[in-house]
Amino acid sequence: MKALLCREPGELALVERPVPERRQDEVLVRIRHVGICGTDFHIYAGNQPFLTYPRVMGHELSGTVEEAPQGSALKRGDPVYIQPYLACGECRACGKGLTNACQRIEVLGVHRDGGMADYLAVPERNVLPTGDIALIDAAMIEFLAIGAHGIRRGAIRQGERVLVTGAGPIGMAAIIFAKARGAVVTVMDTRRDRLTFSLDHLQADEGLLAGPAAEAEIARLTGGDGFDIVIDATGNAAAIEHGFRFLGHGSRYLLLSVVRQDITFSDPEFHKREATLLASRNAQPEDFQEVIRQMQAGKVPTRALNTHQGSLSDGPALFKDWSRPEAGVIKGILEL
Repeated sequence: MKALLCREPGELALVERPVPERRQDEVLVRIRHVGICGTDFHIYAGNQPFLTYPRVMGHELSGTVEEAPQGSALKRGDPVYIQPYLACGECRACGKGLTNACQRIEVLGVHRDGGMADYLAVPERNVLPTGDIALIDAAMIEFLAIGAHGIRRGAIRQGERVLVTGAGPIGMAAIIFAKARGAVVTVMDTRRDRLTFSLDHLQADEGLLAGPAAEAEIARLTGGDGFDIVIDATGNAAAIEHGFRFLGHGSRYLLLSVVRQDITFSDPEFHKREATLLASRNAQPEDFQEVIRQMQAGKVPTRALNTHQGSLSDGPALFKDWSRPEAGVIKGILEL
């Protein structure tokens, strides 16, 4: 089979590998679509904190069943998507139901080779039917689940004022599910095109261009009170630190993005607000189910989100092209 291998930062190669042998509890999936996300671009650039090279990337996956265990509800040809978080099921976190934060978690395409390949063997519990969701759309379920999990973790309520900083795909997912809960959402980014997209397609209520004038504009929008919840999806340490300034009293700060650096903030200001700092990692099965529900309800503009498509064999050239801001990529999907 063919696989797209990241040998080291900036070096991708299409290689031949044997088709993986399915273990007794695994499903062999014929991969059909792979979404490319910020994590993949970070791997390509060399700044993903949880990875060693070489690595076959790919964790936003849909495909069809090639082989399934005897007695499985899945059968050959079934359209499926993959939950890419392989939890041990035995650690203390798993015992509390926090499989997304398993102490020995392996994420496909990060801790072990992922789905930028013709075939992938995955534990049966991680392979789910797509139902009436198109396979190409199903390749977007995972990144949307990241946003759905963050919104659930932030316990966002009807009418709350939310600021999403960073309007990449994860930030956009946060906007979608915050709006689904009835929040009033402001989005801030350095790119006008991303702000325009968020307003036009995701029903964000306000768009702010990040920069020196943003703080005064936030004070105007909130009457000087700040936001009930600030959600960072920038992947930028300086932006995360700056986001503490936008917190209202009794607010929450949710970090969807992860960075290599230490993060610092003013403790007196944080305590004065009695603010809550939350990390959000991966997603849980109920978050995937929420994505499916919102897709079926027509609340996820999948056609607008899927801006770029290409083939796996063109992957090395496409990564170089799609990583440029001027390419205008929101979600790129490789077809196999």
